[in-house]
Amino acid sequence: MHIMNENLKSFLDEKVAQYNRPEFIANDPIVIPHLFGKKQDIEIMGFWAATLAWGQRVTIIKKCKELIELMDGAPYDFIMNHEEPDLKKLLHFKHRTFNDIDTLYFIAFFRYHYENYASLEDAFVPTDGNYSPFRGLGGFRSYFFSLPDHPHRTMKHVSSPAQKSTCKRLNMFLRWMVRKDDTGVDFGIWNKIKPTDLICPCDLHVDRVARKLKLITRKQTDWQTAVELTENLRQLDPLDPVKYDFALFGLGIEERWGIEGILPEL
Repeated sequence: MHIMNENLKSFLDEKVAQYNRPEFIANDPIVIPHLFGKKQDIEIMGFWAATLAWGQRVTIIKKCKELIELMDGAPYDFIMNHEEPDLKKLLHFKHRTFNDIDTLYFIAFFRYHYENYASLEDAFVPTDGNYSPFRGLGGFRSYFFSLPDHPHRTMKHVSSPAQKSTCKRLNMFLRWMVRKDDTGVDFGIWNKIKPTDLICPCDLHVDRVARKLKLITRKQTDWQTAVELTENLRQLDPLDPVKYDFALFGLGIEERWGIEGILPEL
C-alpha cells in the first residue's frame, strides 16, 4: 500500500514535534528511567517500567517508584550486590498480575546477565550481530527464560513475535533505548540496534488512530499488524519510522475529545 501522502507526512511531523518534547516525560512511564544517570540503572528500570506499563499511567509510575525504593534507590547496585535476606523486602511487591515471584526472577536474570555483559542491549542482539526485530525479540525471550527452574507464570510478562504478539512493551522499551534525537525524551544509548530496525509499539491508542489514517489495513492486531504499521511509517521516514509513535499515541489521547476534525485529507 503506497501511503506517501504529503498531507499525512506534514500532519504527523507536526504532531511528533508537539509530543516529542520534555513535557511528555512527566506523565509517561519513561519518567522512571529518566530518574537515573547510570546506563545500567536506565536499562533495568526502563525495562521494568515498560513491563509494568498497563493500566493507568499514574499507577504505573507510582509502582515503579515503589520498586526503586525497595531496591534502596539504586537498582543496578542492589541487583549485583544483594544478599538473600535483602530480597525479603520485595516479597510483597505487586502490580496487577506482576507479583513477587516475577520480581525475584527479574532480579535473578539481571544479575546473571550483568555478570557477563555491560549492557542489556547484548541480550537482544544475536551473537552473529545480525539483528532483525523478529529474531532479536524472539531470541531475547528465549534468553530471558534460560535460567534453570524459571517460574512458568513469569513467561506471560515477556512476549515474542513467535506468539503473534505485537510485543508492545518490548518495542516501547527498545524505542526508549535506541532512538536518537535532541529532544531529551528517548535515550539513544544503544548503538548495535539502529532506529530504522525498530517496530512501532502498537497499543490501543496507536492502533485506533493508525486505522483511521489508513496506516493499518489488517483486521486483527498482532505482530504482523505492528510490522505493517511500521512499514507504512517507513515511507514517511525511512531512517526513524518509530518517531511517529509520539504522534499516533498523542492523537489517541486527544481522541477522547474527538480528533475527526483535525485529521488530514487522505
